[in-house]
Amino acid sequence: MTAVSPQFTIQTYPSTDGEPVAETFGHLYAMLITLEVLRRYLTGQQATVLSNQFLYYAQGFPKLRVAPDVMVIFDVQPGGRDNYKIWEEGKTPAVIFEMTSKATQEQDQSFKKTLYQQLDVEEYWLFDPKGEWIPEQLRGYRLQGNEYLPIADQISQPLKLRLAVEGELISFYRLDTGEKLLIPDEMATALAESTAQLEAERKRIAALEAELARYRQQYGDILEN
Repeated sequence: MTAVSPQFTIQTYPSTDGEPVAETFGHLYAMLITLEVLRRYLTGQQATVLSNQFLYYAQGFPKLRVAPDVMVIFDVQPGGRDNYKIWEEGKTPAVIFEMTSKATQEQDQSFKKTLYQQLDVEEYWLFDPKGEWIPEQLRGYRLQGNEYLPIADQISQPLKLRLAVEGELISFYRLDTGEKLLIPDEMATALAESTAQLEAERKRIAALEAELARYRQQYGDILEN
């Protein structure tokens, strides 16, 4: 008799499907800016921010996956991943952002909303950069019990940030200081202004030192008297 060995299937969890990252440049830009602003904000914390990477939520079923535009996960090792498996990390995303459009409206407000609700994602934010189907462009939901309820004050409790729409981007403001989290362009402008101010101060100090040197040359050092 020939012994039959049990067959085991090794599951693979791809990190890409070859699909476009975003529908339009505006959606891509909003996604990348949100990723960078939140990544910089959470630097030094036990958290990671991932963008357009597969979120696997059922071990052994690699087809059960979704790729949130931006997701924030707390109490995990900082840094990037090729994909995110909930059962390996032990944590579900706390906040998810989807850059939505008329074409993705149905999936974003039905399938994804239901899925994230079932996965206990604390907050789900829909951002419509072009205002195609969300007149106010930004709409948030917070998990209350087993159900998502609208967020009226535009405040993210897990992030401790107030959200606002500025053009085709989400702006973030700290709740503790009211300070805006600058996007890269704003940071470059602020740095240039700071550099100009420092240069002006350097010139002012140099002029004062030159004036003091002339005074000493003419009247001597008053400390010698």
